[in-house]
Amino acid sequence: MKKEVYPLQQVLEVKKRRVDEAEKVVKEKQRLLDQEKEKLRQREEERDKVKKHQIEKLTQLRQELDQSIGTTTNKVQQMKAYLKIVQEKLLVEEKKVRDQQAQVKVAENNLEAAKKDLKKKRLEVDKMESHKKDWLKGHKKHIELLETREQDELGNTAFISNERRRIK
Repeated sequence: MKKEVYPLQQVLEVKKRRVDEAEKVVKEKQRLLDQEKEKLRQREEERDKVKKHQIEKLTQLRQELDQSIGTTTNKVQQMKAYLKIVQEKLLVEEKKVRDQQAQVKVAENNLEAAKKDLKKKRLEVDKMESHKKDWLKGHKKHIELLETREQDELGNTAFISNERRRIK
């Protein structure tokens, strides 16, 4: 008896290949998400450094004002102007953090979409595998039935020829 060939084997192989490709896409999307998270961590560090610097300068200004003896108005004005520059830099850094958070969110959404696609493709392969199993089972029964009929026909033919020989 020759090996049964599943008629949709090529389709099944294509679907399996698509699952492999989808797994690669998920890995790539995960790698990109990790990169975006690392960038976010760096942006937050930069922002925190600027924030710390701002707090230090603000504390320094307060100390100067508390020790107002010998502090010139010009020096206080310079410190306030510098604080304004630091505040603007802090706003820029906070915007960078918000922008990077948006990039992380986009990367997370891309990863989720890739995972959904992978799940869908795996389900298709599972359905095809199940169909193949059922088809092979049905095909085997069909072949056995044909072989049984053939054996019956051979048996009947042998019986009839034996009967004819006895009659003669």
